Amino acid sequence: MKTQATFSELLQAYFTQRLMHECNASPHTIANYRDTFRLLIGFAHRHLKKPPTALAMQDLDAALICRFLDHLEKDRGVSARSRNVRLAAIHSFFQYVALQEPALGALAQRVLAIKSKRHIKRPIDFLTRPEAEALLAAPDQQTWLGRRDYALLLLALQTGLRLSEIIGLRCQDIALDSGPHVRCTGKGRKSRSVPLRKETVTILRAWLCERNTKPDAPLFPNLRGKPLSRDGIQYLLAKQVAAARQHCPSLKSKRVSPHVLRHSTAMDLLQCGVDRSVIALWLGHERMDTTQIYLHASLELKEKALAKTEPFYGRPPRYRPPDQLMAFLQSL
Repeated sequence: MKTQATFSELLQAYFTQRLMHECNASPHTIANYRDTFRLLIGFAHRHLKKPPTALAMQDLDAALICRFLDHLEKDRGVSARSRNVRLAAIHSFFQYVALQEPALGALAQRVLAIKSKRHIKRPIDFLTRPEAEALLAAPDQQTWLGRRDYALLLLALQTGLRLSEIIGLRCQDIALDSGPHVRCTGKGRKSRSVPLRKETVTILRAWLCERNTKPDAPLFPNLRGKPLSRDGIQYLLAKQVAAARQHCPSLKSKRVSPHVLRHSTAMDLLQCGVDRSVIALWLGHERMDTTQIYLHASLELKEKALAKTEPFYGRPPRYRPPDQLMAFLQSL
């Protein structure tokens, strides 16, 4: 008779068989799910006083998962959106458990019944044209680091590539001959090509000549020649934004992240009259309705719509003082 798999066996099989082999998940997805279960196992270890290898599936019931999610929000200070990301990873694992161990189906169903938390959807942040130009003017192009940062920021603002896509770029991904474009691999391992402007082609051609390295070398390396990390790009962006704020006061009230540069590209395309379907294709969105967020964020488009409407010309009524008796009664 087959014995029931332990939590440790199911978790290892979930990562090695389901995610890596069957789903061929990206390293970013695997790392995200790995961090979720490291946090969950650490939380269970502290509350149940059991070492990770001794944890059973029955220990990870819906009540413990709910306490873990509350812990993320209250103690670690994560947002509701980040909480939902962790819950999605847990749901994916328990879906696998329900298929592999039918005897644990009831346990899995109770965990899968935990709902994602609703959160306030605020308008996206993006850079206006003057702010983007101030950011591009910040790097000192007399230095190697400044030229690298300028080429990276210009490419990010013109193409709207994701942070992971920029990190994965190699010199051979830049085509500067006829029909200049950049090739990248995005979410779901989908490849796409994004055209390049003339000024971007000029800067990238000079940068590639300065790099003068192998085709498979990283396009934007660090000082050791390795690809820039996520923290490395966020650091250089924060440094250049701090310099740009001295000449562009509106940047002082904005939190600029690499994804804000992507939003800035989309908003620039939208305000120039580019159709939403083209913007979705440009950014590599799987669904066209994802670009709907840019319509909500564009105050300029709403002002143009307001300008096309007719104003209301109703005359205000003439003021008449109230009767003394009615005024007395109203004051009571």
